Amino acid sequence: MEQQVSAVLETYHTLLAKEKEERQKGPHMRERDGGPDTWMRAVGPQTGQLMNILVKSLTAPRILELGTSYGYSGIWLAEAARAAGGHVTTIEMHDYKAAFARDMAQRAGLADVIDFRIGDAVQMIASLPGNFDFVLLDLWKDLYIPCLEAFYPKLNPGAIIVADNMIRPGGEEARAYRQAIAGKAHITSVMLPVGTGIEISRFAA
Repeated sequence: MEQQVSAVLETYHTLLAKEKEERQKGPHMRERDGGPDTWMRAVGPQTGQLMNILVKSLTAPRILELGTSYGYSGIWLAEAARAAGGHVTTIEMHDYKAAFARDMAQRAGLADVIDFRIGDAVQMIASLPGNFDFVLLDLWKDLYIPCLEAFYPKLNPGAIIVADNMIRPGGEEARAYRQAIAGKAHITSVMLPVGTGIEISRFAA
């Protein structure tokens, strides 16, 4: 991994460590539709590295990230995409988060392999060209199933789907997503206790 990418990841790790300390002090902000949300809620380093490995096993992958947030997972995905000759499209509802993520991608030298889009993920998926080889679901949990319904028809054979936060916070919405994706044709899945828990699925049509 190039030094400038590693340096950006270390910057994120410092921010995430500070966030963990702040969370332990008490309730944190949970803004959905307005107001600045300063919490990254990022996938952890183990999840990031695992996704990086998975993407590098693909050939010229088209990657869809649903929930850019502040861009941590996007760095892992983009570094792998560049190595594999692929490209990342990432969707975020809030422009200030996407702006932070874009700046970090530029610092990492990865901005040329990431297409940043701002808007409603469910609505935007249908308008995206082509099919996808890798999808990361890491946005509000009640959107997992609507997003699944939107991107499922656009999966290439062999596509991998990663859904984050399946154990923590988990809950009914996580269980509902696992049931929904298990019910899709040509899908096999496994749940791994990596990070906050990830469901990894493969589309084998």
